[in-house]
Amino acid sequence: MLEVQALTVTYGASQAVAGIDLSVVDGAVALLGPNGAGKTSTLRAISGLVPYGGTVRFCGEELRGRTADQIARLGLIHVPEVRHVFPTLTVHENLQMGSVAARSRQGDYSIDDVYSLFPALAALRGRDGYALSGGEQQMVAIGRALVAAPKVLLLDEPSLGLAPVVVQSVFGALAEIRRRTPVLLVEQNTQQALAVCEQASVLVNGRIEMSGPAAELSDRQAMLASFLGQKDVVDTA
Repeated sequence: MLEVQALTVTYGASQAVAGIDLSVVDGAVALLGPNGAGKTSTLRAISGLVPYGGTVRFCGEELRGRTADQIARLGLIHVPEVRHVFPTLTVHENLQMGSVAARSRQGDYSIDDVYSLFPALAALRGRDGYALSGGEQQMVAIGRALVAAPKVLLLDEPSLGLAPVVVQSVFGALAEIRRRTPVLLVEQNTQQALAVCEQASVLVNGRIEMSGPAAELSDRQAMLASFLGQKDVVDTA
C-alpha cells in the first residue's frame, strides 16, 4: 500500500529525517521515537505537507509533485497531532465532513460504524466541536478520517495529552481499525503502540535504529528504552 524509500526532510540547515525506509502493507506499523526524532516530519512528508527527498509510493503511484489534498483524495488520510476538529460544527457534522472528503471512494466505515467504535460520541452527536474535551476531539478526528474512506490511515500521537481511560478507548478502537485498514502510527506511548501494531521501527535523530516485529521489539526492552530515553519501556503507559 505505502512504500517509503530513502526519505529525507530538511528544514534550513537541520535535517529532521535522514534517509529512512518504511512500508505499510496491512495491519498496523508503529513509528516510535523520542521528541524531535523526526516522526511527525515523516508523516508530513508522506502526506505532501513538507518538501522531501527520496521516494514515496502509494498504491504503486509516485506521490512527488502531488499536493496534500490530491494525496488525501487518493485515500491516504492523515490525522495530525493537533486534531483540527471544526469548532462550530457538531460531532455529527464533523463526521459528515469525512463523507465529503471521501467523494466517490467506497470506504469501509459509515458514521454509524464510528459511533460503534467510539460509543461516547453517540451521546454527543449534537455537541459543538469547541465544547468537546481533548479525548472527545481525538475520537471525532479519527472517526472523521475513517468516514473519509482511507486506504491507509496515518495517525500522529493519538494518545497525546489524554487521560488513561481515554487512551484505552482510543487504542481499543485502533485494535479494530487495523483489521480493516492499514495504519501507520506515530506514538510515544510505547507499550500501547507495540500492543496494537504488528511491526515497529524506532526513529532516533532522523534515522531508524531498530526495526522488526512489534513482539520482538517489546522483548528487547532494555535496548528499546535506551533509544527512547526511558528508564523502562513498561513505564510509558
